[in-house]
Amino acid sequence: MSGGVDSAVVAALLAEAGHEVIGVTLQLYDLGKATAKPGACCAGRDIIDARRVADAIGIPHFVLDYEERFRRSVIDSFADSYLSGETPVPCVLCNAGVKFSDLMQAARELGAEALATGHYVRRVAGAGGLELHRAAEAARDQSYFLFTMTREQLEFVRFPLGDLPKAETRAIAGRLGLPVASKPDSQDICFVPQGRYGDIVAKMRAGQVRPGAIVDLEGRVLGQHEGIIHFTIGQRKGLGLATGEPLFVVRLDPARAEVVVGPREALRASEIRLRAVNWLGDEPLGAMPRPVLARVRSTRAPVMAEVSATGDGGASVRLAAPEEAVAPGQACVFYSPEGGSRVLGGGWITRSP
Repeated sequence: MSGGVDSAVVAALLAEAGHEVIGVTLQLYDLGKATAKPGACCAGRDIIDARRVADAIGIPHFVLDYEERFRRSVIDSFADSYLSGETPVPCVLCNAGVKFSDLMQAARELGAEALATGHYVRRVAGAGGLELHRAAEAARDQSYFLFTMTREQLEFVRFPLGDLPKAETRAIAGRLGLPVASKPDSQDICFVPQGRYGDIVAKMRAGQVRPGAIVDLEGRVLGQHEGIIHFTIGQRKGLGLATGEPLFVVRLDPARAEVVVGPREALRASEIRLRAVNWLGDEPLGAMPRPVLARVRSTRAPVMAEVSATGDGGASVRLAAPEEAVAPGQACVFYSPEGGSRVLGGGWITRSP
């Protein structure tokens, strides 16, 4: 129970259906700082809201202190990823670690038969076993952030909201009189104030952020910067360059502390390399290319592609049409080419040849 409307409705519906429900909220980071930031999840105010919902439903509620685990597995990885020139997705790391690994273990230790969450995805019984599918409402689909789920986790986890539009979820909250029925959705990364990613990395890794040069594709120096942590692939604004033509960040070089810029066409990539691939298809992913729909950022629609295993736990992806701003550190998630509903897995983008 994050303190938001989605997990509140899940808990209420399960209790209404007669299940014995235990509400669990994770304390993930400093409560004082968290309370001061509106629009976050798992913050101080949210813990209070989750308890209010549990009291209204009439279920027990526990708060688990996962602050140290969250710092190690999510926040530290986030900072190190930015230092290495990547654009990380901490929500995926959080789901893979504290939520569907540590919390699932805690649920088992409590004797629970299942762990239910407010994520908008679907768990479907297929011919080869349980499958992970996109949510019925495309605008709310969160499958991109859950590509690391294993088959074992799918056996234990439930997603009661996967078939519902968000408007219906809020209507249910209103019908049940839940105190968070009109609470706004969480926004941005929970532990980053005002979305200023570079500031928190600079604070966490003081002394490791190096200034350097902004160069063009031929290596000519066009300007200076205060650290590659303040840039991401595809960025156009904030470069501080007066060249008379629009330039975009096309590559970050942590070894040289360089930000490489170029024209928009230089952002296009047709081949992607992935590491730490999680495959959920019925047949093993082999060296022979197989068709999939691939999504290279959470905000983009999946596109036709072919994926093949590389033998080192990674994969090679060839896109049918070039995609812009394919950034190392982001996830590439695979969907079935027939309709694009089923999640076939995914991996972490390392580079584009």
